[in-house]
Amino acid sequence: QVQLVESGGGLVQAGGSLRVSCAASGRTGSTYAMGWFRQAPGKEREFVASISKRAGSTLYADSVKGRFTISRDNAGNTVYLQMNRLNPEDTAVYYCAATAATAGMLKSGYGIDYWGKGTLVTVSS
Repeated sequence: QVQLVESGGGLVQAGGSLRVSCAASGRTGSTYAMGWFRQAPGKEREFVASISKRAGSTLYADSVKGRFTISRDNAGNTVYLQMNRLNPEDTAVYYCAATAATAGMLKSGYGIDYWGKGTLVTVSS
């Protein structure tokens, strides 16, 4: 069993930066590819970014490419999402996800083994 706990959400002005974190407990390390999804009010949950089990590869949604960076610590138990040049369209609840499959599979939204409860990011204009 793996528990995912997000932190670091909050209120930021447009153009600003924020880093959210996801701490994984239980059987973790390099066992799981991990990533982030987000859900804005009234919209479906969408993929944001994913990182492979050994941090060798990353994937991004087109809407965040060049602005967001996903990384994980050496132990593989904490995943970060550095968000720069934020805009109001980035306002959403950000969810951490983990899969025993690949980062590519996580991007598809299928085969996700664990979800966090989410952290709210609000970008004011």
